[in-house]
Amino acid sequence: MAILDEPTIIREGEELDLAKVEAFLKEKLEGASGPLEIMQFPSGFSNLTYMIRLGEKEMVLRRPPFGKKARTAHDMKREYTILSALYPVFPYCPKPLAYTDDETVMGCQFYVMERIPGIILRKDLPAGMNLPAADARQLCVNMIDLHHRLHSLDYRAIGLSDFGKPEGYVRRQVDGWSKRYRDARTPDVPDFETVMAWLDRYCPPDSNRPGIIHNDYKFDNLVLNPRNPLEIIGILDWEMATIGDPLMDLGSSLAYWTNRDDPQEAQLLRMMPSTIDGMMTRKELVALYAEKSGQKIESFDFYYCFGLFRLAVIAQQIYYRFYHGQTKDKRFIQLGFAVGLLEIAAKRVIEGGGI
Repeated sequence: MAILDEPTIIREGEELDLAKVEAFLKEKLEGASGPLEIMQFPSGFSNLTYMIRLGEKEMVLRRPPFGKKARTAHDMKREYTILSALYPVFPYCPKPLAYTDDETVMGCQFYVMERIPGIILRKDLPAGMNLPAADARQLCVNMIDLHHRLHSLDYRAIGLSDFGKPEGYVRRQVDGWSKRYRDARTPDVPDFETVMAWLDRYCPPDSNRPGIIHNDYKFDNLVLNPRNPLEIIGILDWEMATIGDPLMDLGSSLAYWTNRDDPQEAQLLRMMPSTIDGMMTRKELVALYAEKSGQKIESFDFYYCFGLFRLAVIAQQIYYRFYHGQTKDKRFIQLGFAVGLLEIAAKRVIEGGGI
């Protein structure tokens, strides 16, 4: 029963130069030896992730996607920097091993980190995995607990004071993501202008509890212990991490979360097994976070609506690449449809539907 997250063959057009990668690894990693094998993790829509096996050592290589990219997106050095600062105090992130901006190796920045083998939950539970209702609920508790622990880290003490600007963070996010959407819009998707105007009008003040935020914290970026699937042993994909408002981070997470009683069009967006018996609802997750943080959260509508909008922008930026022929990955064709569904969900919030 294959419940562990495993790589597969490399997609066409995303192959790496084995000889150059091998030379780089043997230069940068002390004691690196043995035959090189490269495979690809097939999930994910942003940065490309490869499994590197060099002799008996398994590592993960992260690089930007091929084709035109947003100017500030896919910053491998930034991702490597936060892992280097975090790992000694928060070992749920992978241990970084090597980074280079030498584009002669593969034409881009990239970095290598240790692999954290384990279970990763995607749309449905892996074949052979059973998660009773009580365990599903406990996994939700553990997920929120770890999220709050990340937000509570003293980012100044670990050298990340300059990693982000918490002052004006929420306003910059609303303005910045609105511009990104308008820049990436294609003729076949909604304009989102009503949603952007609402976010602009109801933008809250700065948080008095800024912290390290992951900005993509969800089940398929969490690694579970194969011997105890309720234990989270790793958090992956730190490319969008920064210093900011933890409630914005939670809102971005819950944009991916589908409740069992959500409307049919929302069910079409489900990407995680959040509807199985025992899984908490979005309201329950927010209440649990409020309890753990000691924070009074009177309304979460803005943060959830922003999370939905932000997810739409991410999907649209990727769909833009497909629409303009910059990638052959056929998975991307569905993202334009998803953008439309996300606008429906966001409008439901601003019309009083809540979270």
